[in-house]
Amino acid sequence: MKRSGLPVFVQLDGRPVILVGTGAAADAKRRLLERAGAMVVGEEGDARLAIIACDDPEPVAARLRDRDILVNVADRPDLCDFTLPAIVERDPVTIAIGTGGASAGLTAALRQRFEALLPASLGELADALKERRDAIRTRWPEAGDRRRAIGAALTGPLDPLADQAADAVERWLAGPDAGKVGIVHIVLRSADPDDLTLREARLLAQADRVTHRGDVPATILTRARADAERIACDAPTANLPGLTVDLEMRAITEHRE
Repeated sequence: MKRSGLPVFVQLDGRPVILVGTGAAADAKRRLLERAGAMVVGEEGDARLAIIACDDPEPVAARLRDRDILVNVADRPDLCDFTLPAIVERDPVTIAIGTGGASAGLTAALRQRFEALLPASLGELADALKERRDAIRTRWPEAGDRRRAIGAALTGPLDPLADQAADAVERWLAGPDAGKVGIVHIVLRSADPDDLTLREARLLAQADRVTHRGDVPATILTRARADAERIACDAPTANLPGLTVDLEMRAITEHRE
């Protein structure tokens, strides 16, 4: 099975990155690296990453790999140790979109959609949450309570896809606690995760654990947080801390005349 790779953000401030090539493609890569704060060096430079944008990349890639350097080769995903995603920026928010080299056109189309979707105020919201981090920790000292409160806010009054006022985070901190706890039971009428309602998807994203019957498909369970506990059982255990989302399947019988 082909692996899509592990997305990571690499801090390049002042660090060397090899760039091999000339022309428009190499110039574009250079601008990308310099914007990230990298120090661009030639093939003989001492670096851990390299980007190749030249007409005959195979021997260059082989030489660099012999030095244990990870390489990216423009328009040659078969030669890449890592790929460069399309980027949508609302500083300090960065959204990276990639297809593992399958289709640059699809990546570009998705980037254009996100550019239109994300408001200009998104970066200011991120900055405000960072600035009020201590106040958030003071109000919700327990990590689980804090995560649920922030999750509820970002699906409600602090919706990141809506334009937010400059004092939105302050008003949220001064308001009532809307974080959910206890057990929420969801009856699934489809095995297709795209049929989840917005409320169901949000609950799965906030759950501390997901209890489920054995016939709930893995495609549904993957919509929960990666660190949420998954428990296959006949019924959820009461009085557990945090939010438990309990899932069961219910088939719909079609009546025909």
